[in-house]
Amino acid sequence: MPGDPGCVSIECAELAVFPRSERRGGRRRREVAIELEHREIGKRSLENFDSGLGAFQSNCLGRSHLCHNGGGQRSKPHDADRPGKSHGLSNDMSRQSWRVYCLDRATGKILWEKIAQEAEPRVKRHPKTTHASASPVTNGKYLVALFASGGLYCYDLNGNLRWSQDLGVLNANWADYPDVQWGPASSPIIYKNLAIVQCDIEKDSFIAAFDLETGKKVWQTPRKTIPSWSTPMVYEGKQRAELIISGSEDIRGYDPLKGQELWTLRPTSRISIPTPFAADGLIYVTSGYGRGIQPIYAIVPGASGEITLKEETSRSEQIAWSTQKGGPYITTPVVYQGYLYVCGYNGVLACYDAKTGERMYEQRLGQGGFFSSSPVAGDGKVYAISEDGEAYVVKAGPKFELLATNPMNEICMATPALSRGMIVIRTLSQVIGIGAK
Repeated sequence: MPGDPGCVSIECAELAVFPRSERRGGRRRREVAIELEHREIGKRSLENFDSGLGAFQSNCLGRSHLCHNGGGQRSKPHDADRPGKSHGLSNDMSRQSWRVYCLDRATGKILWEKIAQEAEPRVKRHPKTTHASASPVTNGKYLVALFASGGLYCYDLNGNLRWSQDLGVLNANWADYPDVQWGPASSPIIYKNLAIVQCDIEKDSFIAAFDLETGKKVWQTPRKTIPSWSTPMVYEGKQRAELIISGSEDIRGYDPLKGQELWTLRPTSRISIPTPFAADGLIYVTSGYGRGIQPIYAIVPGASGEITLKEETSRSEQIAWSTQKGGPYITTPVVYQGYLYVCGYNGVLACYDAKTGERMYEQRLGQGGFFSSSPVAGDGKVYAISEDGEAYVVKAGPKFELLATNPMNEICMATPALSRGMIVIRTLSQVIGIGAK
């Protein structure tokens, strides 16, 4: 990353476990070579902005995106809506264009661009987000993109639309203030032949699965819950698969092929955003809104029924360990080399023993600030990028050591995407690919 002579190189790194596409048993590992005092492989400016990360397949990077029609004015947070400074809503209801881009991962060249829909939004949104906040997902044959109330779309990797589904009006409002419409942020996932979505909204919340080939609805399960913004995940164990749903009132496991509920766990935060993920045989679910309940749960797969802990206990046969303080508000933690790293909204990085829950350290990154981008890890290092675009490189392990700080010089809210020797960073107006020299 430009501007810092203390940049740290990465070579042949084993990536940490983090939740996105290409999961197997709830985990993803790759070998990557990244050089932060870098060769800039590609830089691509895109109109307007989104806050989702990309989905990789072969030499392509897929992105969902929002553009404004009329006047060509680029949409970006103005002073009142600056990330981290507003808990209100944006009154932007102008006609918009929701698009999917495919970029060449080696150069950043746009290989194809498809307009999913052009319309006025059906609900308002939070100023930190857009109606293209969901990250696209691919299984190597199909690319699935969700544009909130703008619909669910499935493309082949040549950009041909295979099918679309109108999911209705997805009004994910602040439950304590119903007039404050924040808009959804949950991303679709792919499991076997299914595209699965989590739609926790003001009324008639549901999860649903669609056939990847045809778009036909395979199952839909209603959920009596308030809005949440978490993305689901599937853990595929030896005995069965579990669809993990983190909501704003409880955490539940479902059968991903049928939508039947398997287990329930309480309590959780009033607002749930982080994505569940699995590592080394445990399922991790976190949330951390406000100063109340901020849980971190390490769940043993295979549970059934009610698995809520008894009072004054932090573990059980179904819960390897837990804490009710320290869970992150927005970011998803990462497990790497036996340690769980949690980056708080306020920039405080905490490290836990991933198996026992023992906290190893808690340290603020830089001078503070806000973090929406989730940490990633590899080659013995943990990377975290603030909303102000400061990229911090921390040595992995039980003792805190800051190795470098690299300015991106632009607002950054999306989590970096890692693929075959590259780290791709989405800033407010650019997609930047960084790779080995």
